[in-house]
Amino acid sequence: MSERLPHVEGVLSPGQVAQTAASIARMQEPDGAIPWTTGEHVDVWNHVEAAMALLVGGEVEAAEAAYDWVPRWQRADGSWPMKIVAGQVEDDRGEVNMSAYLAVGLWHHWLVRHDAAYVATLWPAVRAGLDWVVAQQLPFGGLNWTPDDQGALLAGSSSVYQSLRAGVALAELLDDPQPEWELAGGRLGHAVRHHRDLFLDKSTFSMDWYYPVLGGAVRGPAASALLASRWDDFVVPGLGIRCVDTNPWVTGAETCELVLALDAVGDHGGALRLLGDMQHLRHEDGSYWTGWVFGDDVHWPGEQTTYTAAAVLLAVDALGETYGHATPGSGIMRGTSLAPHFAEIALECGCPSPDSADRLARPS
Repeated sequence: MSERLPHVEGVLSPGQVAQTAASIARMQEPDGAIPWTTGEHVDVWNHVEAAMALLVGGEVEAAEAAYDWVPRWQRADGSWPMKIVAGQVEDDRGEVNMSAYLAVGLWHHWLVRHDAAYVATLWPAVRAGLDWVVAQQLPFGGLNWTPDDQGALLAGSSSVYQSLRAGVALAELLDDPQPEWELAGGRLGHAVRHHRDLFLDKSTFSMDWYYPVLGGAVRGPAASALLASRWDDFVVPGLGIRCVDTNPWVTGAETCELVLALDAVGDHGGALRLLGDMQHLRHEDGSYWTGWVFGDDVHWPGEQTTYTAAAVLLAVDALGETYGHATPGSGIMRGTSLAPHFAEIALECGCPSPDSADRLARPS
């Protein structure tokens, strides 16, 4: 089995990929839930990311147990609670990013497994979730991050853009068109490209820097310029990237997400270097420490997290296309397998809708 798993030459072997996937499966709870770490909370976004990584690492049964868990916690309005601990809701707020991400996971499952019956089983949960998400859209195009907390988060909204493209791809596969998602996606992509100043200010966090690229709304020269604009603020050569620009703390998950963003814009060499740099966070059992405080030279927090291991595996799968071996789902973050980018029509932000010539310049 391991010889068919993704790998990146000189960074992680197929056997090491299998070991990391097994480290996620060990932390999975009996009902299928995947917490941040043993005894911690579950949120649907990180849970789905971990399920994707389990599939990448050959843990098919564990991945499908994780996916089967998701609809059981969906509420009548289509949303999911923000935090679940040991089968109990700890934070009942619905959040757009979390409630959208099942679409990405299910499309990834289709790319890897081509199991139409499985897709059909989870499609109602995806559809209800994305219907709830697009109902939270603000006039400028961003998404109110929860109904209880006003304002749109740039990183979260950028991720939802990818989820909408995955959702539309699923809708096409199942012949169940969702034109309202396409309309919302056009407005959302426009907001991420042109109105980043209208999102809540989280600019000290690296996620707000690279997520417009990772989510796919920003591509081409604009994406390269955006990544270059704060490179020196966040990237620590030889270690990875900071989570927050003011703190001497590099984190594995954010580093691997930047790897995926770089891969998406064609900087495979830069992505490879960063993936190699963060391997100092690898534990001997194949799991990954969350982060490293340089200067003090300590792991913090003192735990291995499923979302860090998951980000590593997805990055390995993406780079495996160039530097080793990859699964059929390896382009999920590159966007090559998603529905096309959305037209910017019926904008409500005050900008004129671009004419057809301008729309030809949408990101590819």
